[in-house]
Amino acid sequence: MRYAIDFAEAAVEDLGSFRAYDRVTILDLIEKNLRYEPAKESKSRIKALRGLSRPQFRLRIGDIRVFYDVNGSTVEVLAVVDKTNVSEWLEQEGIPNQNEEQG
Repeated sequence: MRYAIDFAEAAVEDLGSFRAYDRVTILDLIEKNLRYEPAKESKSRIKALRGLSRPQFRLRIGDIRVFYDVNGSTVEVLAVVDKTNVSEWLEQEGIPNQNEEQG
């Protein structure tokens, strides 16, 4: 199944902060890894995030992390974040699972 890939406005702004060469690499790897099997976890690239309802997944591209959700046949790229800023971004933008909050 082929998934549509949509970029949130924040993700587009994030991409603009990277060098052109890095942007091309990021976009190529997003296409390669998320177009057909965005929810297929792998040892080093794709990880389902636990304890969060949003974002659902993280794609690792070197020192860059791409956070995204899968909704039906659409992948929504929420953010493209440097590894050093991941904790801060998740703290500000991550939405915990309802079940986790109540426990």
